[in-house]
Amino acid sequence: MLTVTSVNVNGIRAAAKKGFTEWLAGTDADVVCLQEVRAEASQIPDEVRAPDGWHVVLAPSVAKGRAGVALYSRRAPERVRIGFGSAEFDDSGRYVEIDLPGVTVASLYLPSGDAGTEKQDEKYRFMDEFLVYLKELKTRAAADGREVVVCGDWNICHEEADLKNWKTNRKNAGFLPQEREWLGRVYQEYVDVVRALHPGGEGPYSWWSYRGRAFDNDAGWRIDLQVATPGLAGRAVKAFVERAETHPERWSDHAPVTVVYGS
Repeated sequence: MLTVTSVNVNGIRAAAKKGFTEWLAGTDADVVCLQEVRAEASQIPDEVRAPDGWHVVLAPSVAKGRAGVALYSRRAPERVRIGFGSAEFDDSGRYVEIDLPGVTVASLYLPSGDAGTEKQDEKYRFMDEFLVYLKELKTRAAADGREVVVCGDWNICHEEADLKNWKTNRKNAGFLPQEREWLGRVYQEYVDVVRALHPGGEGPYSWWSYRGRAFDNDAGWRIDLQVATPGLAGRAVKAFVERAETHPERWSDHAPVTVVYGS
């Protein structure tokens, strides 16, 4: 069995003060993938940077206080890779992967974009490069007899069932036709594990804006994904979002997304 959790912590220092530390101490996950860490190792409290029982890999951004991804694993990684061979994005704190026995686990923070701006152009450049890498990673892993799961904040909803208010977001970043078509191409190679285990219904959402009553009304987006090679996806037996019971109990605007993979 392999249990993998992914969560955008929206700043690990703030999250640690609001409940992340306690959550980490209580999780049953074998691997935890974090996004938007927004801190370097020296800025993170010891109990979060090097907690007992975990091997931690941090990949901060050169832009201080932005992005940043991390991987926490119960077992020591056999190999670590930061970035995916991109001259533009490898130091931006958006991708890190580790090899564990038989499986590569990655943490991704795909740019959020902003329709009609340079930020959206940047997102499209990232997407173009990253899809090439995803295909290469799958091919390389297959040759080595390995599976792959890329977890993280993908910042794209693929279908209408993936966000509550899809009608009013058709021209907004995260639900643009070009983004959705790109994610469809990813799914020609990999499987959206949560959707495979929860077909046909809305959600389960993993991000809710802090504005208004989005969380209370469950007006969310399903942008935190576990995207796996078909072999590993076929072993998934359970997938769920660890949604807080109440708004005050949230330690991020995202909730952890957990998948249990059988042997």
